[in-house]
Amino acid sequence: MTQTTEPRNAEPAALKRRIPKYSEIAPLMQFKKPEFSRASRLRRASTIWDLRDMARRRTPKAPFDYTDGAAEAEITLRRARQAFLDIEFRPGVLRDVSNIDLGTEILGRHSTMPVGIAPTGFTRMMQSEGEYAGSQAAEAAGIPYTLSTMGTASIEDVAAAAPGGRNWFQLYLWKDRDRSLELIERASRAGYDTLMVTVDTSVGGARLRDVRNGMTIPPSLTLKTVLDASYRPAWWFNFLTHEPLSFASLSRHSGTAESLINSMFDPTLTYTDLDWLREIWKGKLVVKGIQTVDDARKSVAHGADGVVLSNHGGRQLDRAPIPFHLLPEVTAALKTGAGNPAIILDTGIMAGADIIAALALGADFTMIGRAYLYGLMAGGRAGVDRALAILETDMRRTMALLGVNSITELTPEHVRILQG
Repeated sequence: MTQTTEPRNAEPAALKRRIPKYSEIAPLMQFKKPEFSRASRLRRASTIWDLRDMARRRTPKAPFDYTDGAAEAEITLRRARQAFLDIEFRPGVLRDVSNIDLGTEILGRHSTMPVGIAPTGFTRMMQSEGEYAGSQAAEAAGIPYTLSTMGTASIEDVAAAAPGGRNWFQLYLWKDRDRSLELIERASRAGYDTLMVTVDTSVGGARLRDVRNGMTIPPSLTLKTVLDASYRPAWWFNFLTHEPLSFASLSRHSGTAESLINSMFDPTLTYTDLDWLREIWKGKLVVKGIQTVDDARKSVAHGADGVVLSNHGGRQLDRAPIPFHLLPEVTAALKTGAGNPAIILDTGIMAGADIIAALALGADFTMIGRAYLYGLMAGGRAGVDRALAILETDMRRTMALLGVNSITELTPEHVRILQG
């Protein structure tokens, strides 16, 4: 018997080696001209963490750590960020998600996105454009901006800088009630429609990075800061060639942030003071710093239109409750009655997916502090715009992948909290 062998398959032409033609190589050799401008640098940022890296390189250690740090061992801040990592999204498929709408109603008015800028103190210390950059970026984005009592631009100047924006004012009640009343009246005259009273600062938190850095308000020129300045000349040039830091609502202060809080803010604050605020403030009233279900109920019972679940970004009590974990309980407690108080959440948000998760578990709105400050330090107003654009892109993508078109379609079924 004659044995036949099968012919081997011929080698595909695509796998045969050959000398490439110049016409084939030329399109691959179009090298881009290097770009070193601020705009190009910000375009390369894909996440808030990228902006944080830029901010750290451009900002002296003391003001960067003032933003980046938290109280004591910073356990609360780490847990707050971990809470958003410890979730599982539950997407729906075969939905038409060609039209994503991020718009929502918050405290009686429309916001183009479910996120606003939280109150932050000493903002022009982070970057010289400070509150002006934040308020104008919020105005352009169609979202609320909150000016802090400890802000470094006046109530009136921020209103003038962003005349078409929605401005809120955050109030620390002082021992001197007449001065608090003066601030409230100024905010009302300037067109601020929401008063956000912060209630978790009876004393200042132990912000140990600030202690170790010798951080003072305003920053002081020591040998250490001069050496640090040699690596970040642009920050110091901007700081020294603009108007010295002053505050939205108080005279200049020299000392630490903790000493300022302890000297001026009122540790005797009670719900009676909330009743007083409700009587004199005719706009929307929100209580920030709520960390228990009971305090959320009481705040609404004493006239608040909404609460901000917040542990001050981990900057006050370390090992405090995590707002994201508290959210389902507060939602169940506040959304069962006849009223519909707003539930706002902050602390730990570093991505648009974090915002979507919070909304799915019952939040009406969210606020960012560090996330926008990283953008500010990375590139001023353009950096804040970039931070908001990153979050918007994140939110749109996450909603599309979840199979929802609008904020109202998000439900707790879209999120599962993983057990450690």
